[in-house]
Amino acid sequence: MNGNKVNMYACGITVSGEAHIGHAYQALIYDIIRKFLKKVGYDVTYARNYTDVDDKIINKSKETGIPADRYAAMMIKKIDAVMRRFDVDDPDIWLKATENIDNIIDFTKKLIESGHAYATKDGSVYFSVDSFGGYGCLSNRKTDDMLDGVRIENDEQKNSPLDFALWKAAKEGEIFWDSPWGKGRPGWHIECSAMNRVAFGEQIDIHGGGRDLIFPHHENEIAQTEALTGKRFVKYWIHNGLIKVNGQKMSKSLGNSLLLSDLMDKYSNDAVKFALLSTSYRNDINITDDLFPEAEKQVGAFYKIISDVETSGLTKDDTEPTDVDKLFDDAMSDDFNTALALSHIFGLFKKVRAYLAAKDGKALALTEKIIKTYSLLGLFKTPAAEYLKKHAVKEEAPAEVVALADKMQAARAVKDYATADALRTQISEMGYMVKNTPSGYELIKK
Repeated sequence: MNGNKVNMYACGITVSGEAHIGHAYQALIYDIIRKFLKKVGYDVTYARNYTDVDDKIINKSKETGIPADRYAAMMIKKIDAVMRRFDVDDPDIWLKATENIDNIIDFTKKLIESGHAYATKDGSVYFSVDSFGGYGCLSNRKTDDMLDGVRIENDEQKNSPLDFALWKAAKEGEIFWDSPWGKGRPGWHIECSAMNRVAFGEQIDIHGGGRDLIFPHHENEIAQTEALTGKRFVKYWIHNGLIKVNGQKMSKSLGNSLLLSDLMDKYSNDAVKFALLSTSYRNDINITDDLFPEAEKQVGAFYKIISDVETSGLTKDDTEPTDVDKLFDDAMSDDFNTALALSHIFGLFKKVRAYLAAKDGKALALTEKIIKTYSLLGLFKTPAAEYLKKHAVKEEAPAEVVALADKMQAARAVKDYATADALRTQISEMGYMVKNTPSGYELIKK
């Protein structure tokens, strides 16, 4: 909307619990979109929010006995730490609902004054959906569909079942702020609109979030913002797909939420990111039992090639002609197609292996190009030796090789070194080396 300047906002996490894989995926996607837009020359300002007051947080406060504000602050600290461990960069602007109460109240007052909202006897305020003619423009839903998709609350106080809360009167024992309508707290939808207005003014270029937010959250953001300003709120809406676990939507109620901290204890950042980014961001991701192990195996193979190149002693030949950057940029320029960008890696590393086999210094030049370009996706940022030491997936040796190794160890135990050496040679001819360890031995593929 404004020359080369891109203002971009993404709905962040409601901090009622620890960060799960869905939170990580959404944060990763919008971080990558921000970085790619900057890479190709845009001046990007990226804002992201924490919802640190809402029904779920209040319920957690009641469960734990920790005041809602302290509970939210505690969870934000935990989420920040795990996201940094996952290597997702902070946005340029962090926003929190509780730091924008005055802005939310001002926004709500202006909607009442313009006839788009009304206060109820108990001190709540609702947006009048009937007052906004464009309602449904984002989700393309009809009224009956909307009624099915929206939670109906305080029915007796609403002018219409579709009207949604801008300000909620506080119940006994709940966190509250003073307002012209009495003690209360913001409704969820108004938070993002008010924070956007503070960060960027009346209009933004890009608004992101999960596809589950299209209705009612983003639909309501459009209604209340455009009712206030009379201007188009967002130029481009971007919605990422959802996470499923073995075909089921991930949810706490189903008990299949995958905490990000648990995943990172088992797998490398590279493997988790490679798995997530191998699907177009608009599509759902189905996490099966073998998704991350297979990704780790593939990433490990790439790191092994990098390690082989770095320890080859070759002198770099800068005449290597492959334009890795152009391949990557062309893929990402097609609606941020990370899946296509990642598909190119296989052919690139195949070329590296060919150069390496020919003892050609172009192997080093091409490897450096791959590492530099794909770091934007968060890949290959770990030194190869460090990755392989910590995360390399060990291939199981064939049963006959294991049997020979067991015999070799038995021969060594009785000091029959001639038999042990003969068995070692036989194992070597089958493509494996025996490495003795304090706990026994390891079979390593040559």
